[in-house]
Amino acid sequence: LGLHRRHTVAGGIAHAFNGSHQQADASIRLAFRLGFGGAMTYPGSKRIRELAATLPLTSIVLETDAPDIAPVWGRGLRNDPANLARFAQELAQLRDMPVGEVIAATGANAVAAIPGLAALSG
Repeated sequence: LGLHRRHTVAGGIAHAFNGSHQQADASIRLAFRLGFGGAMTYPGSKRIRELAATLPLTSIVLETDAPDIAPVWGRGLRNDPANLARFAQELAQLRDMPVGEVIAATGANAVAAIPGLAALSG
């Protein structure tokens, strides 16, 4: 995301976000959604888990980074888009909220960041 310091950007998705809280705040101010996925499932990923639990839900999208960054339950295997449902469950647990709300919010966030997604789901 260092590029956004030199050039004006109109938002997007910070793929597989693993930065600091300061970097998250700066990215959110630039209308970026922050992508969380497999790394968020590892208990040792304390910073990523804390960010996923505390950043505004309006700034979070779920992603798999398939085939990379497998979740804790698939360590050593290829990541797969089918893991998104479990990532939503993980995020819901971290935020202590219903999984349906997480799915609705992160889905809306993805469509806001990539408007063409709405046409694909219809």
